[in-house]
Amino acid sequence: MRGGAVTDAVADTVTDVESRTRLTRVLLWLVVAVLGVRQMAVVVRQPPGERLTDLETWIGENGVLHGTGSLYDGDRFTGTPFAGLVLKPLTASAEASLGVAWTFGSLLLVAALGVVAARALPKPVGRRTALLAAPVAITLLMLSLPVRNTLHLGQTSILPVLLVLLAWFAARDDRLRGVLVGLAAALQPTLLLFAVLLWLTGRRRASAASLATFTLGTAAAWAAVPKDSWTYWIHHVAGAGLGERPDSLANQSLHGALLRLGLEGPVEIALFLVLAAAVAFIGVRRAVRYAQDGQLLLAVAVTGCVVVAVSPTAWQHQLLWVLLAVVGKVGKRASDRLVWPAVVVLVVTLPGQMLLPNVGPVTSVRDNALLLAALGAACATPFLLRTSPYWARPVPTDHARPVAARWRRVPLLPFWRRVLHRPNLLLELLLIRVVYSAYAQVRLAATAGRPLAEEHGRQIHAIEQWLHIDIELWVNHTVVGIGWLREFFDYYYSTFHFIVPLAILGVLYARRPADYRWARTSIGFATVLALVGFWLYPLAPPRLMPGLGFIDTIHGVQDFAKPDYGTLTGVTNQYAAMPSLHFGWSLWCGVVIVILAPKLWMKALGLLHPLFTVAAIVATANHWVLDAVGGALVVSLGFGLTYLLSGPRKLEPVTVTGKGQEEGGEQGGTAPERVRRTAASVPEPAPGPDPVRAEAVGT
Repeated sequence: MRGGAVTDAVADTVTDVESRTRLTRVLLWLVVAVLGVRQMAVVVRQPPGERLTDLETWIGENGVLHGTGSLYDGDRFTGTPFAGLVLKPLTASAEASLGVAWTFGSLLLVAALGVVAARALPKPVGRRTALLAAPVAITLLMLSLPVRNTLHLGQTSILPVLLVLLAWFAARDDRLRGVLVGLAAALQPTLLLFAVLLWLTGRRRASAASLATFTLGTAAAWAAVPKDSWTYWIHHVAGAGLGERPDSLANQSLHGALLRLGLEGPVEIALFLVLAAAVAFIGVRRAVRYAQDGQLLLAVAVTGCVVVAVSPTAWQHQLLWVLLAVVGKVGKRASDRLVWPAVVVLVVTLPGQMLLPNVGPVTSVRDNALLLAALGAACATPFLLRTSPYWARPVPTDHARPVAARWRRVPLLPFWRRVLHRPNLLLELLLIRVVYSAYAQVRLAATAGRPLAEEHGRQIHAIEQWLHIDIELWVNHTVVGIGWLREFFDYYYSTFHFIVPLAILGVLYARRPADYRWARTSIGFATVLALVGFWLYPLAPPRLMPGLGFIDTIHGVQDFAKPDYGTLTGVTNQYAAMPSLHFGWSLWCGVVIVILAPKLWMKALGLLHPLFTVAAIVATANHWVLDAVGGALVVSLGFGLTYLLSGPRKLEPVTVTGKGQEEGGEQGGTAPERVRRTAASVPEPAPGPDPVRAEAVGT
């Protein structure tokens, strides 16, 4: 009986897991459908002169493919002469009807690309991964900058990528593989590098077929349009001089980066050729190694990243190879496995301005983020081989267990487990920057105009008068009359808002990693809730309320029609006053210090920060008293949500098992040592089975 009960329990568990997997799969495909409809709507809603701009210059009513002159008059057409011949038949369609059909066809190509990439994952692949890989891949592709740029411009850059993937993972005949790669190279010449990869991985017949196909296609174009072929291949050096300026940010190649650094002329060309040769040698050599290891998709992605780097021009819509490099596994520890995928996805889906601030030392990194990701994938990222014992069995993450909660159902998300060690610093800084950029964008967008904000200001003022807490005007005028006090509050308001929270997070990250994760999550929730308040209730601060007599101590007398917020006027919402995150973040700082500081004097000092902040926001006329109440509310909800979802902050103490391994967790400054001891006690993973060689060299 007992054995039967256990069997039934296991069966129920398996059935429950399969049900959740199927539901997740359905939801992911629904997300894919919604994204596809949204992309279609975005294109269709744009005015005719602003949508599919590249496509219209090619095959529109006045496009270059309609004319009798050169394809390259005015540098509007940037494709190869062979691409011009392929697109020529499409000129019979009207632009109005072609736009929808072209966009829908491009989305189908994206879907096909995602399906092929999902099926090309290196074996063995778990059943759940096999079910979810395709919708996840298509979703990431649709959200990526290259696909969004392609759909907006009406470009053809998805087609060469798909042709290469079909050659490697769908075609069974070497000749067909070569033809597909050759056609892709005829559309984008630097893709001939895949012919080299075919040769070096033992597919010499396919390599020869690709070279022959490329040669025939190019020769046919020379015969049909010799003048255009001369212009493209000789005058513009394989199209390098066509299109936008090669030093623009849109060109994410080594050539573009060197031009942006101020190099030009023979020196720049020579340096580019040397660097391109080095990248090609290192990258192709790595790609061959991964192909021999059975990771063909990674080998193809690495080669594509080499193509991005060594091309004279690698426009944004040609950079899908960087996203495909997400399939590589990096890191021996399970906790490190998400770092590379997260960095790649963020770089490929978000503009550089959201990834890094506009600060001198990091400007070059920000402007070349996609190129750096491509170079990393091609030359530097230490992807694991399938023969590594860590490929299938990474060192497990040391999770902490919170103490028992007061309510039975807490935590609501039992899989949300705290980790004892500190997160990856690069990824953490990147995520903090992305979250802050999103916060700034939403805050800026959450504006409903001056009349509504002033109406809400009168409502708040009336409520405070009814509650007899309308002290803002008295405090404001009192501080204005005391010079040193005014200067102190002006400085405090402008400076400590960011410095103190960042300092606390930095100390916790270095000294108390488990508490860092708890604190970071709570302030994140509070900030998101504050954004909801900004959106739903735009509010004019006292300094922007006409007729009430408030003095803006920081920026002086205001023009209420065009209020001045200093250098941030153009990038911040003047009416995002409720709730006050100035006070909310300062209260979060005070609570964290009081809870975690080891000394009584530190706790007392921590309480001064929210007190000084609430005085500063009122004295400078930047917030109402009730704004501070709103800030306190969102911070309280942030701490509450963190507790409900992940459990109490306190962790169970570490216990040592008979094998010498530590279990559980505790708060305090010794988490790094605990993690090192625990990691040292984890036995070395046993080597997995011999890698599947079905896709290896010569098969």
